[in-house]
Amino acid sequence: MAWPLVLLVAWFLGERLHEAARIPRVSSYVAVGLLASLINLPGLTDAVPGLPFLANVALSLILFELGYRIHLRWFRHNPWVLALGLVESVVTFCAVYLVSGFFALSTDTRLIVASLAVSASPAGILRVANELRSAGQVTERVLHLCAINCLVAVLALKLVVGYWYLSTSGDLVMAAFGSVHVLVTSVAVGGLLGMAMPALLRAQRIQERDVTLVFALAVVLLTTMAYGFKLSPLLAALTFGIVARERRVHLTNAQRGFGTAGDLLTLFLFVYIAALLDWSDVGGGVLLGLALIVVRTASKVLCNVAAARLSGSTERKGLLTGLALTPMSAFAILLLEQSRLYGFEPAQQVLTALAFMMLVQELFGPLVTQRALNAAAETHVTQE
Repeated sequence: MAWPLVLLVAWFLGERLHEAARIPRVSSYVAVGLLASLINLPGLTDAVPGLPFLANVALSLILFELGYRIHLRWFRHNPWVLALGLVESVVTFCAVYLVSGFFALSTDTRLIVASLAVSASPAGILRVANELRSAGQVTERVLHLCAINCLVAVLALKLVVGYWYLSTSGDLVMAAFGSVHVLVTSVAVGGLLGMAMPALLRAQRIQERDVTLVFALAVVLLTTMAYGFKLSPLLAALTFGIVARERRVHLTNAQRGFGTAGDLLTLFLFVYIAALLDWSDVGGGVLLGLALIVVRTASKVLCNVAAARLSGSTERKGLLTGLALTPMSAFAILLLEQSRLYGFEPAQQVLTALAFMMLVQELFGPLVTQRALNAAAETHVTQE
């Protein structure tokens, strides 16, 4: 009974707080998940099999939608945006790695923390943007930079996993399998499905209202395949969305978010992610968490402000773009959980070390994104 009860409470609280104080719904979902974890509600995580898979399906649907909103031609017309995303990712990685050296962390742990800090949460950012019906230059930059951050974070983490396998076992084949093989095969599978599904839709003349269902089933298939072959379902889903967009498959605004099923899975995702955090680990990582939050935020803001004019924007919009990239927890925690399930032992240690940072980012990250998009005057709230 735990899951239906918690999800119902999270939905009710999310709606009430959104109506009363314009608090992002996902922040309320996280708060309920944290509370359930605090009171150790029986059966919330470990007692129910298959929850990690369901969470990956939920995030994969969001990553597909994020990938679908990525316009590769924009990178060709304005390569400074792509360069900004790559440089900002590298700067964030290096800054977090250097600062984490002031704490009692091993080299492996510092590399993993730096890799995760590069990422921005597509679940938090996209759901807030959809909730606000946000559209404009800042919104598009945030979504494109979020996708670049996620790609670089997965690449960096897989390389760290390969390095760990090589340093612990000395097995070069296992190290390559844990990094290069996973990256290449995940992108290839997502790309092939992205080319096959549009062709299938055109051949069958499927009605527009059924397109959402077909793509949702394709994402479930992709996630199942990724689990079976120990690939990255998140990277495959993002690639799937990007390729589907390039193959000229159009989704209407009503089809985005995958309807009621997508809303339910998003609700579950944020409650589940929050419930994974152990409150006994939160107190021990306060200083580390605060330092990493400051360094990560400063890296993203400073890079966006510095490159604003070069990339065709203004310093103010660069500031708002950097702030809107604050959320990171959902994507980072699922990356860690996936690595742990595949046998990467340091993953649990990293989650313990970053418990406070994840808690703060999960609760307040979506709120920062909401305020940044409102300040950019690109939402239905500011337009009205």
